Parts: sequence; structure tokens; C-alpha cells
Amino acid sequence: MTVSEVMAPDPRTRSIRTINGLRASGPAGPAAAPQLIWCFLVRLDLLLRTGRHHNPWRAIPGRPAFFLPKAAMKRYEALAEAIAESIRSGVLRPGDRMPSVRQASISREVSPSTVFQAYYLLEARGLIRARDRSGYYVTAGSQALLPEAQQASLPEPESAPVAVSERVFEVLESTAERDVVPLGSAFPSPHLFPLQRLARVMAATVPRLDPWSSVDDLGPGNARLRRQIALRYLTDGLHVRTEDIVVTNGALEALNLCLGAVTRPGDAVVVESPAFYAALQALERNGLHAIEVPTHPREGVDLAALAQVLERHRPKACWLMTNFQNPLGSLMPDAKKRDLVALVTRHQVPLIEDDVYGELYFGARRPVPAKAYDSEGWVMHCASFSKCLAPGYRIGWTVPGRFGRAVTRLKLSTSLGASIPAQATLAAYLEKGGYDKHLRQLRHALSVQQNAMLQSVARHFPEDTRTTRPDGGYFLWVELPPHVRALDIHRYALSHGISVAPGPIFSARGDYGHCLRLNYGHAWDARSEAAMATLGRLVRAFRDPA
Repeated sequence: MTVSEVMAPDPRTRSIRTINGLRASGPAGPAAAPQLIWCFLVRLDLLLRTGRHHNPWRAIPGRPAFFLPKAAMKRYEALAEAIAESIRSGVLRPGDRMPSVRQASISREVSPSTVFQAYYLLEARGLIRARDRSGYYVTAGSQALLPEAQQASLPEPESAPVAVSERVFEVLESTAERDVVPLGSAFPSPHLFPLQRLARVMAATVPRLDPWSSVDDLGPGNARLRRQIALRYLTDGLHVRTEDIVVTNGALEALNLCLGAVTRPGDAVVVESPAFYAALQALERNGLHAIEVPTHPREGVDLAALAQVLERHRPKACWLMTNFQNPLGSLMPDAKKRDLVALVTRHQVPLIEDDVYGELYFGARRPVPAKAYDSEGWVMHCASFSKCLAPGYRIGWTVPGRFGRAVTRLKLSTSLGASIPAQATLAAYLEKGGYDKHLRQLRHALSVQQNAMLQSVARHFPEDTRTTRPDGGYFLWVELPPHVRALDIHRYALSHGISVAPGPIFSARGDYGHCLRLNYGHAWDARSEAAMATLGRLVRAFRDPA
């Protein structure tokens, strides 16, 4: 089969030649890429942010305004996946030249813009590379990946006390040294963020602060910052008033405030399985019990199992991550989010939604939170700038719905407010613009690094290893061969200067003994590759002891 045959028409990618008035015509080769991509992005940005267009995509019943129809968004992804499968199967080989954008557009019967987006996505995944004045080529590193993790977890559906902190602190302390390869870290590289620009904004902003801001900004937080956050919600089709937003010391405080507002010691709280270890630590610290529910590595919580838990145990809250869950990376589909909100609303159980990774998506649009489907205030949405813009500034927020008064009072009685200079700096930065450009660069870097790690796992780990393939975030969940203990890998890897996050820290009962969470949020280099090779040798040694 020739390269041209691989690029033959596919009914999944059939498209009209016009995208909301942007007609893809004229020369379409590598030289035309910047202009067409720029035009497409400007028109799409205008549509999403203002809706001012002679033929805007219509709102879909049951979805937020400005929600894009699935067929209009996913065509380039289908094309990219078809090409990626040809690369993984060996039909397209390293060094093969890809058809030009014009050729691919004609053979696939799609617009040049669709091809540009597909090629850009494939480049972000490290599968193809552009060469100056020559076009796109399949990269030398492209190879078949190990099978994707597909099995949902099966935890015991019982309420149980939580005692994970000792295990968690042991692991976290091992990631603090700079000379350790931080595959077990919870944080992306600080080099991914515009910290110098933020410093300049802070230097210009702080001297002009109104002295009364130290009083006015207590409690809910800086009004300018809350307005900018409300505008971000509006971009995603959610109407949130500035007075509904409470600024916090990072998302973790937001989550803990929400938890404290709706629970008392001895209550039970629903969590995913595996779950974010900080959620488990919060339950432990507050004397709460955890009910772990089955969670699928791609689609998140099993709603049928959750419904049974709500009926049987009557928990006081659910703490869930609907977008790029930590550690699985699962992304709950929109219809499932809508059903989740309907379920907790029917049972009148608050949903504490941890959405700190929502901006780190690799697709065409930000996945909306479950909060988008909340009309009665049972969803307490929590997010932060720490994972997407300003680590160390510790600025997060919550939109706690019907529990706003309780959360605000709890905030005032604990920490009073978040950093005044940090809030003013982020408000000024967001007002100046440039945030979305930074986010595009950040997502691209994370997507490339994810692909590098997936291919490294395929090179070095046993063939019976399974991995997730998240559509965003910066974590991989790796299922090792059944008899390999993750805690052993953690200890031996640490002796080689490598940190990993072993599965038992993500469970109240210490489950997932053969699983690891790996962080691809740091630049991929020879040191990273060597660390993965070492991990692969350790896994093989424990799988096949002499």
C-alpha cells in the first residue's frame, strides 16, 4: 500500500470546504500553513468568546451555550487517528513523506484546515515532523504502543476509615530533591510557565496597590481577578457571577473548604478508585470515611455503582475529578457529566468537583466541568492557576453553589484571604492577554512529552504492561505485570535516583499494588529516557526473578 492509498477518503472525515464562513481555498502547502491556521484560530476564538458571527453554531439542548457540535470538532481528530493507526501498524514507516496538505485535502475530501489541524495534532504527539521547505515526515521514533488500560476498578463498596498519610509522605519526600528524576512528582516542570513575565507584571502592579485592598479583598477575594475568572467561565458557556466566586490559597484549600462546609467527623464521602491521594488525606485529617467507587481509566466513575452507593450509604458528599482525573487521566463524557449532576441532585448530595487539570486538554476545546449542568447549586466547582499558569502563587477558587455562605464564612474563620499581591498580579496578567497563547504552548509541550513517555514505555517495559492514554493532564497510569509490586519498584528506583508514585497511595485500602503513576510534565531528554530504561529493567527483574 502506498502513502497515497493510506490517505484515501475516509467517510469519518468527509467535510464541507467552509468552516463558518472561512473558505479554505488557494494554495495549500507547508508555506501556506501559518496564514490558514492563523485565520482559523482567529475566527474560532471570536466565535467562542463573543458569539458575534453571522452563522454561529447553535446551542444544543442540555449543553452550555457556545458548545460546539461533536461532528464539527472531531473530524480532524478522526483523520489524525486514522493516520496514527497507519503509523503504529507499520503501513507508514519512519522517514516516509506525508502527502502535502493540498494532496491530503483532495484525497480525503476534507478542507485544508482539517488537514492542518490533523497534522498539527500528529506533530504534537511526536508521530510526524515538519522539515523546512519539504513538508511532513513520519518520525524515526514512531512505534507501536503497548495496549491501553481498559478495565474499570472493582473496589469494595463499603465505608472505611482512611489512613494513607504515612505512605504518601514517604513517597512525596523522595521527590523533593532536584537530582532525582521526578517521574513520581505531582507537579509539572516550572520551566513550562511564564514566570518571568508574571514577575514583571507583579513588579508593575504591587507598587500601585490600593492600601485598602488588604481589607477589601479578604473573604471572597480580589474583584478584578474574580471578574477575569467569571469571563473564563463565560468562554466555556457557563454564566457565573463574580459574587459566586471565592478565591482561595490554591485549589487544595478550595476543596478542603467545600469538604468542611458539608461534612462532620464520622461522615462518609464518595471518592474515585484509584483516588487523588490528597483527597484521601483530607478525609483522614477530618475524621471522615471513604467509599471508593469503580472508575474506568477512560470515562471515569461508574454511575450505576455510584447510584447504588448513594442509595445504600447516604454519603454526605462526593469528591470527584471529571476532567483528566489524577491518577488515571480519565475524561468523563459530557452526557455522563449531565447524568452525574442529575444523580447527585436527585439524592441532594453535594458534588465537590476538582477541576485543576481542565485547561490541560489536547483536543479542540476545553472539556466543560460537571458544573455546566448544575441548575440547583449542588456542584461545588474548584479550580486553580497552579497547574496551568502560576505554580507557587497558590491562587485557586471555588464556585460553591448553594453552599457559598458556609464556604465564605469558613474561609474567613481559617485563613481570612489569599495573597493580595498574587491576586492582583494574576488579575493584571489576565487583563493584558496572552494567557490563551501560553496555554496552547503548554498543551503542545505536554502532548509531545506524553507521546515520548508512551513510546518509551513500549520500548522498555514488558509486553504485558498496560498504560492509559489520557486526552490531557500530565499523568500516565501504568498497570505492571500482576506479580510485580509497585512499592518494590518505588524503593529500588529511588536507589537509582528515580522517583515514581506507587499505586497503594491512591487507595484508602492500599490497593493497586501493581500500578504506578508516572509524570510526563517535565522536558523529555536523555536522562528521562535512561530513567525509563532503568524502570523497565527493574520491572522485568521482578516479573522474572532468577
